[in-house]
Amino acid sequence: MESPPFHFYSASRPTISLPSYSSSSFLFLHKNPSFIKTSRSTNVSYSRSFSVRASSSSTSDSVVTLLDYGAGNVRSVRNAIKHLGFDIKDVQTPEDILNASRLIFPGVGAFGNAMDVLNKTGMAEALCAYIEKDRPFLGICLGLQLLFESSEENGPVKGLGLIPGTVGRFDSSNGFRVPHIGWNALHITKDSGILDDVGKRHVYFVHSYRAMPSDNNKEWVSSTCNYGDTFIASIRRGNVHAVQFHPEKSGDVGLSILRRFLYPKSQMTKKPGEGKASKLAQRVIACLDVRANDKGDLVVTKGDQYDVRENTNEKEVRNLGKPVELARQYYLDGADEVSFLNITGFRDFPLGDLPMLQVLKYTSENVFVPLTVGGGIRDFTDANGRHYTSLQVASEYFRSGADKISIGSDAVYAAEEYLRTGVKTGKTSLEQISRVYGNQAVVVSIDPRRVYVKNPTDVQFKTIRVSNRGPNGEEYAWYQCTVNGGREGRPIGAYELAKAVEELGAGEILLNCIDCDGQGKGFDIDLVKLISDAVSIPVIASSGAGAAEHFSEVFAKTNASAALAAGIFHRKEVPIQTVKEHLLKEGIEVRI
Repeated sequence: MESPPFHFYSASRPTISLPSYSSSSFLFLHKNPSFIKTSRSTNVSYSRSFSVRASSSSTSDSVVTLLDYGAGNVRSVRNAIKHLGFDIKDVQTPEDILNASRLIFPGVGAFGNAMDVLNKTGMAEALCAYIEKDRPFLGICLGLQLLFESSEENGPVKGLGLIPGTVGRFDSSNGFRVPHIGWNALHITKDSGILDDVGKRHVYFVHSYRAMPSDNNKEWVSSTCNYGDTFIASIRRGNVHAVQFHPEKSGDVGLSILRRFLYPKSQMTKKPGEGKASKLAQRVIACLDVRANDKGDLVVTKGDQYDVRENTNEKEVRNLGKPVELARQYYLDGADEVSFLNITGFRDFPLGDLPMLQVLKYTSENVFVPLTVGGGIRDFTDANGRHYTSLQVASEYFRSGADKISIGSDAVYAAEEYLRTGVKTGKTSLEQISRVYGNQAVVVSIDPRRVYVKNPTDVQFKTIRVSNRGPNGEEYAWYQCTVNGGREGRPIGAYELAKAVEELGAGEILLNCIDCDGQGKGFDIDLVKLISDAVSIPVIASSGAGAAEHFSEVFAKTNASAALAAGIFHRKEVPIQTVKEHLLKEGIEVRI
């Protein structure tokens, strides 16, 4: 089908005088995310002095030019492109954009940070010139948002101004969790080319801000999505495409979208099956606790109330498989996300040699759903005396393939200090990472244990009436947070911690329960309901799953957005597909 006539939005754009930056300057910004400062008042004036030239190289048909400005996980996009048979040329200068035969811009992180980098490196002007010539372009997530006039994120901040409209934050006052995280359905509004094979299948979103359809931009909109209100899920004008979701994290259906963009004239040989997506799905997450065994090999293990050693004379570490192989199998089995928890310190390793980085790199080559990694996201000094900040550690994990990082003990200390002083210093790992990469990239893992009390007034922390009485007939309990793998209790409750970390920048909570861990008797419904009712960010229920019915129970009785399990998947007691089939029978939306 012929593309519609190509007419760009031509409203005057506020503008800047762009400094000249070399490729080495761009690479400095790429490798030093802490250098980026949000620019709220930059005015941009694009001279349109660039000329756009298609590459005449005979190899250009097999090359994709990738604009990676250094924030978030772009490795997954790289791996997806390579998986589809293409080579990658990285943008280092504005001329690389102008010479591209096809350009992918996988924007991740905060709007202002991205615009600041694009303006400082001269990329903004080149991007506009390239797109206005109707050259093959695919923007992903922030790569869509930046095409609009401005964003309210830490702003207002001016965007590229190619599409009319302002990017605003989701409204959480109507009960919808923000960020919007998970697998949602598309409503395709016009022929979009790259979405031809989506059908009624879910795709993966993770964002707090969105652009809204209007009379001024309706000619751009190719699909919408509903989450509280209807927002723009994708745009298409001629050869220019952009999507709010992440095709590189949307499994087979996402790969088909990328394939349609890269091979626009080819016939698909294998199409994803038709689905039944109608709304946001409840997520089923596979968790892999990874640690070194006594021989030094990285293995997936599983604890019984956080004890990962076998009950034998040797007390060896419980070995349930190799992390990369298991992650791949869970992806094939239908896991909506894969979460790695690094429970070995590796504090003596130089940052670049951390074993978990290799696990992430290899996993992301063949796993095209979101990857989360937790454990060790803190400031540390290696055996050579070199100091690394938590932001540097997180950045290395993102570059290695992580989509989200999970913070545990460090978040507890930050919350305690915040509740004591009432001051956001901006210096905690939680605040720094969420400021640079966006709160949707930051998960806080809470490890509480139940403490029974006879009377709610006995403690200063939030107590609840429990479903099952304590050992001495107690009707009430509070949930004490712990650090260091559950070994040390802290003077803060799970309720207080959850409220505090949400204010400090967490985008999601992974809610464990030491009492339920490894017991197989179900999630702690009292705890999950307490926390999921207390915050407006998504909550992942964890610890205790032993049957498919436990998943439907936690979704029916609480506001959990996802449920996570480990041991029952590792030991093949309850396959992921069995869980999803059960949820479907119970009328619960899941990705199939």
